[in-house]
Amino acid sequence: MPIHPTAIIDPSSEIDPSAIIGPYTIIGPRVVVGPETELMGHVFIDKDTTIGKGCRIFPFVSLGANPQDMKYAGERSALVLGDRVTVRESATIHRGTKGGGGVTTVGDDALIMATVHVAHDCRLGKAVILSSYAVLAGHVKVEDNAIISGSSAVHQFVRLGRYSFVGGMTGAAKDVPPYMIVAGVRDKDIVVTPNVIGLKRSGFSDESLKAIIGAHKLIHNHKPLVTVLAEAEEAFPDSEEVKIITSFYRESERGVYR
Repeated sequence: MPIHPTAIIDPSSEIDPSAIIGPYTIIGPRVVVGPETELMGHVFIDKDTTIGKGCRIFPFVSLGANPQDMKYAGERSALVLGDRVTVRESATIHRGTKGGGGVTTVGDDALIMATVHVAHDCRLGKAVILSSYAVLAGHVKVEDNAIISGSSAVHQFVRLGRYSFVGGMTGAAKDVPPYMIVAGVRDKDIVVTPNVIGLKRSGFSDESLKAIIGAHKLIHNHKPLVTVLAEAEEAFPDSEEVKIITSFYRESERGVYR
């Protein structure tokens, strides 16, 4: 039976006929559940949440609840999950706020493991992985293919670059550069190194790896940032990855680990 008889679904919500709604699931107003998506049971979706195609939502997940923001005044806001997103047991993902654009988003093929918390106005890219007990404060941006290890915490407004990797139990208070591993308790203990193994697994060429490693060596010193970014671009003028790295540093508002 696609919709279990114990499920409670607000009449304003839209459930695709191919979706599976498990027992004791509660779906509030203006929720959209896409085709071939499964809510396994005991799932709570508050309101104004859109779930794409082929998603798997495990028991005791809470989606689309009010943001934990003292400035939130009850305004309409949203949560949007892409296609093939997996959200494991007891994870929580909140809607956005007016001050943050009004929407929290999770990209296609993301894996949100058990007990993760994604706060209001976070923007998660495609194929992002958040391991158990990781927590994202409000307004965090996680670019495509980034991984956050277990028991890590990310400060408000921090950005994580594409293919970056945050080590377990890390407290990230500044932006994490693309293609890099960042690990450590807090700022003074943070270690930054190229994510070589992860990039190899993702099919990056030897030429791209050489440019990423070389740019990191130039940036990771005590010279002024403007100087090392120019040096990296001069040393690897044809590398798209280096251009992405240097642009990421220049666009940062919180500062970037190096």
